[in-house]
Amino acid sequence: MEKSPSMQAKLEAFERLLNIMDELRAKCPWDQKQTIESIRYLTIEEMYELSDAIIDNDLEEVKKELGDLMLHLVFYSKIASETDEFDIADVLNEQCEKLIRRHPHIYGDVKVESEEDVKRNWEQIKLTEGKKSVLEGVPKSLPAMVKANRIQEKARGIGFDWDNQKQVWEKVKEELGELQTEVENKASKQRIEDEFGDVLFSMINYSRFIDINPEDALERTNKKFIQRFQFLEAKATKAGVKLADMTLDEMEAIWQEAKSA
Repeated sequence: MEKSPSMQAKLEAFERLLNIMDELRAKCPWDQKQTIESIRYLTIEEMYELSDAIIDNDLEEVKKELGDLMLHLVFYSKIASETDEFDIADVLNEQCEKLIRRHPHIYGDVKVESEEDVKRNWEQIKLTEGKKSVLEGVPKSLPAMVKANRIQEKARGIGFDWDNQKQVWEKVKEELGELQTEVENKASKQRIEDEFGDVLFSMINYSRFIDINPEDALERTNKKFIQRFQFLEAKATKAGVKLADMTLDEMEAIWQEAKSA
């Protein structure tokens, strides 16, 4: 089957990256020194940079960060190929087989009616692949908020979830009340921490029901706070005063100005 010009260009670009990786590994002292372990933290950094670009809706930067991640995937595979563990073809073929296996509604005779059916089938198929729990696929090292969201999504995949948004909001209010009770009763730090965690978990649960990504929401708030606080700092500097010498009312007035701006 003859490849389309577009597909041919994609294959040539990928082959070019593979060839460059071979050259770097053979000739560059830094690239030669790297191991799977040594580039791990760099990959994590690249993931966060990609996340920043996505939140900022900077598609040009998204393209660049995807390129950096693609390089890392090729790098890992190149290192593994040198000890005959696996190569990039093994990585890609295994992924293709997994996608085919987990999409029987596309590559088999399974019928689905909705996205929820697809998710439910996905989790059930994973259990047939040797996993003992649907939660095994949640990485232990994920940030707690992202982990909570993924845990809830996976539980929903097998039908363990609330029926509607109202139920979840009632749970949020219940957890807030329990937290307030522990605080007012001057309970132990552990008890208060437990209740605080329950509040966060229930809020993340609620976010799913109103179609909000909690990580994105909090990061946008972080960025908004930084912008407004730096506006406050700039105003204070321009006025020749230190923030520490300003009253809270004076800072609040500038904060409101920052919000308007």
